[in-house]
Amino acid sequence: MDIFDIQNQLKEFASERDWEQFHTPKNIAMALSVESSELVEIFQWLKPEESQLPNKKQLELINSEVADIAMYLLRFCDLLDVNLERAIEEKLVKNAQKYPVTLSKGNAKKYNQRGD
Repeated sequence: MDIFDIQNQLKEFASERDWEQFHTPKNIAMALSVESSELVEIFQWLKPEESQLPNKKQLELINSEVADIAMYLLRFCDLLDVNLERAIEEKLVKNAQKYPVTLSKGNAKKYNQRGD
């Protein structure tokens, strides 16, 4: 995936429709939240085992919502000049420090709830 190419496509898509006026960080963050909620809605009343094996219709919906989420996230990053790849790399380093294997393996507790 070429993040910058997709961001350019999204920017062009918005520009062709004169949507830049609506694509503020606030609005895109809100749209990202809405799309994330739509993904959650697919799983809302499923039993845990059902969520592991979505049916064909659910998979189609999941793919569509995941694409919406990714596109809004990339658009958001473009608007605020966030280098997504660098941000992820930096966060992985921080997470490794907060969740060392020796304290976190097999443990779902948040770092500030472990009591180490």
